[in-house]
Amino acid sequence: MKINPFLNSERQLRNGWWILIFFLVLAAFLVPTMITAQQNNVEVSIGVQAMIVTIASLTGQLLRRRPLTELFGTFNWRWLKELCLGGLIGSTLMLVPALILGMFGWVHWQWNPEGFSILLPSLLLFAGVAIAEELLFRGFVFQRLIAGLGQWPAQLIIAAYFLLTHLNNPGMTGSVKAMASINIFLASILFGLAFIQTKSLAMPLGLHWMANWVQGGILGFGVSGTEQSGLLIPGFGDAPVWLTGGQFGLEASLPGLIIVVITLLMFYMRKPETLKGDA
Repeated sequence: MKINPFLNSERQLRNGWWILIFFLVLAAFLVPTMITAQQNNVEVSIGVQAMIVTIASLTGQLLRRRPLTELFGTFNWRWLKELCLGGLIGSTLMLVPALILGMFGWVHWQWNPEGFSILLPSLLLFAGVAIAEELLFRGFVFQRLIAGLGQWPAQLIIAAYFLLTHLNNPGMTGSVKAMASINIFLASILFGLAFIQTKSLAMPLGLHWMANWVQGGILGFGVSGTEQSGLLIPGFGDAPVWLTGGQFGLEASLPGLIIVVITLLMFYMRKPETLKGDA
């Protein structure tokens, strides 16, 4: 039987072509924006990045003539509940490793005199990061990969893509690169499971947003190697960088990796219904 490279058995455009369309739309907006920013010697803000990814996602979904709830989840009280639960879990991913490092004296903190003035701007910054990255990595493309290839092939492809976009981050060398790479790859799997089990972007958004904000905006660690000012200023003793994560952040620490693995296993073993909550 002859296979149509463009249409599936239901006479619909194949998912691979929809992914290509998404990236073409993304490039159509992103490339001119980057060129303009470069000419004016400025950076493309995370807010603009989030807006561009949102436009590409909405365009793909509207061209498919599918409801936006398929992309984002249904906006109701359960959506808000999942966002908050994701935020609580994301906070735990950073607070527990920090507590372990502090208890053993491997990291200590002091108050940042300007810390409280930083909290709200950093909260908004990491909201933009979470929106941009979750739409890019758990949104339209991820959902088309699941439909076309199945959940685990989609998870592995997106996790590899997620890691690839972080490989050139500051500090990605030596033991930090090894620890951070494993952690970032598994974190992507965790965020993907949160979407798969809830059929909504709410929980992945909460996870990503609060993990970054607590790590950078409160604890003062770098976030994926990007230096941050937070409510607290961390100080590092003589402990090896693979243990503390150093300036890269808790994403490159051994306790951080252990907590991500434990959380990932808990998500994997729980039934989707227990995560969805009441309708």
